[in-house]
Amino acid sequence: MVAWRYLRSRRKETVISVIASISFLGIMLGVATLIVVMAVMNGFRAELLTRILGINGHLIVTPVDMPLEDYAAVAERINKVQGVKYAIPLIDGQVLAQGNVGSGTGALVRGIRGDDLGKMTLVADNIKQGTLEGFDGGEGVAIGTRMAEALGLVVGDTITLISPDGDVTPLGTTPRLKGYKVAAIFEVGMSEYDSAIIYMPFSEAQLYFNMEGKAQSIEIYVDNPDNVDALKPKVEAAAQRQIYMTDWRQRNQTFFSALEVERNVMFMILTLIVLVAALNIISGLVMLVKDKGHDIAILRTMGATRGAILRIFLMTGAAIGVVGTIAGVVLGMIVCLNIERIREFFSWLSGTVLFNPELYFLSQLPARMDLRETLSVIAMALVLSFLATLFPAWRAARLDPVEALRYE
Repeated sequence: MVAWRYLRSRRKETVISVIASISFLGIMLGVATLIVVMAVMNGFRAELLTRILGINGHLIVTPVDMPLEDYAAVAERINKVQGVKYAIPLIDGQVLAQGNVGSGTGALVRGIRGDDLGKMTLVADNIKQGTLEGFDGGEGVAIGTRMAEALGLVVGDTITLISPDGDVTPLGTTPRLKGYKVAAIFEVGMSEYDSAIIYMPFSEAQLYFNMEGKAQSIEIYVDNPDNVDALKPKVEAAAQRQIYMTDWRQRNQTFFSALEVERNVMFMILTLIVLVAALNIISGLVMLVKDKGHDIAILRTMGATRGAILRIFLMTGAAIGVVGTIAGVVLGMIVCLNIERIREFFSWLSGTVLFNPELYFLSQLPARMDLRETLSVIAMALVLSFLATLFPAWRAARLDPVEALRYE
């Protein structure tokens, strides 16, 4: 009751009330900011991981001793390994793609069998125009939405592909130029892929890249990407030939390491907001103790122990921290649940494109709250708030009632 009365402002205690309000707002905004930033960083990692591993295999097998002419048999044997979802023979090649507008753009052609492309749900389930039916039978290709927009293409148009690895003539190697009908347009939601990848029937890619009867590699998709190391010996045994294996962590190590470092640094920097708010609690309580010195002395003369005085001011300071933390968690959750609407509102308000997909690779701003991280933020805020109350409360408990009443 006494702690609650000390928290309520009266006319002569306006300054103390303002400091307490600032402390409350600081903790609330600090906790909310931490939760939102960590959720966005987690969302980034999860979305990018889903898209990167949805397009690229978890484990890539390439031949060492001789060309991969038995790719069908090798893929079939690897498919039988427990823990492997499917193995896909591929042919990759860089080309220059030209359409109806623009001067052309660089693209990665991936030769793939129609059945295997259907297994890649990130592509097969996100066809915006056209269809993948009869993909193996025709000379049609599938391109991303951003490439279609950049080259002014729709389903049924012709996209011209130019490869530097063409036919060998007496005058040297001539670039290979061939047109393909656009059979399907997909959108996976990652601009790097939507603007640069072309899927071509496997048999057609063999002809286009002079690899008749061969595959460049076999991409393996597994049930648990984090357990890929345990599958490597089994895959090597199933291949029954010399192979070289590269997993998804090796190919994206720099990228995901940079994300992890940025995430940790952001956590440490934003923790300073909560620390500053906790220091405000100290200053507010020190002023409150000074202002309430006469009241403390009267309570002591009435029989209140030092422990009781200590508890009063611990409750006063802790109440600011606890309520501020709870309000911050609620605010952070509301922002995380409406992060895309907030982005769209500020984009409309400023008249600019916030979170440009061309720069950030994703078409929407992701936010994914992690329970353990949220609990760690709550614990950190509560501990800092509690520690901030210790010194002022100890000072109040040590106050000598005789000295406090002497000059009254």
